[in-house]
Amino acid sequence: MIVSSRIVGKLPLLQHRVPLIGVPKFGFASFLHFNTRFKAGFPKKMAWSLDNCSVSAENKLGLVRPATEAYAEEAVEALKAGKVIAVPTDTIYGFACDACSLEAVNQIYEIKGRKYTSPLAICVADVSDIKRFAVTEHLPSGLLDSLLPGPVTVVLTRGESSILEKSLNPGLESIGVRVPDSNFIRAIARGSEGALALTSANLSGKPSSVCIKDFENLWEHCAYVFDGGVLPSGRAGSTIVDLTRLGKYKILRPGSAKEDTVAILQKHSLAEELEAS
Repeated sequence: MIVSSRIVGKLPLLQHRVPLIGVPKFGFASFLHFNTRFKAGFPKKMAWSLDNCSVSAENKLGLVRPATEAYAEEAVEALKAGKVIAVPTDTIYGFACDACSLEAVNQIYEIKGRKYTSPLAICVADVSDIKRFAVTEHLPSGLLDSLLPGPVTVVLTRGESSILEKSLNPGLESIGVRVPDSNFIRAIARGSEGALALTSANLSGKPSSVCIKDFENLWEHCAYVFDGGVLPSGRAGSTIVDLTRLGKYKILRPGSAKEDTVAILQKHSLAEELEAS
């Protein structure tokens, strides 16, 4: 996710990670499908293609794993060790790490060649987790549950009560939050007992990845690459919407679900924040 901001300097490297408050683990469903809970507004494309993005049988680096229940714990252990992994979401493939491991966060910036002035979003397991990291009290009842899980990044104020490390995106008072409609990454977020830093799995400025072969040149920088096949949503990524102001919304990036997102926002009586003339 890229949201305009002013952040001075690079993120400092830390020698240790700071754990977040634990989140209970949960039972697993099929990980090669999106969440089966349908919501009004977001039509779901349930089929994943595993045929058009085959990986070399040799898998020379030994990094590729299927995005299935059997390997979720392996992903969690890598995150707790401060490593970066590549995962499928409900839109595109992403690089993920523990949001409280600044060494891992810095590694993501280095892998992508990303400017340190471009903040990272976080991914949490459930809508109910968002209030631990951002201010939600001003939002209409039911809004977040209507938008998420889904292909939307909601930008919210971090607030003083946020348990998110202030060293993530320093100088920025807001944070982009995702709850992807993808059981595998949500399972990883639960197991990691905190928030994941999440961004697209590509070099900055290059097309997003809908298949692990799209970013094969970057595999060597990951602890694991989890293969969920060819993702059906295209390369647009999530729709980014700023919800920091009471009663207002602002689309920061159209992404793959702008029309449905706007319909939900307007249904909850939010008005579009227009650019100052």
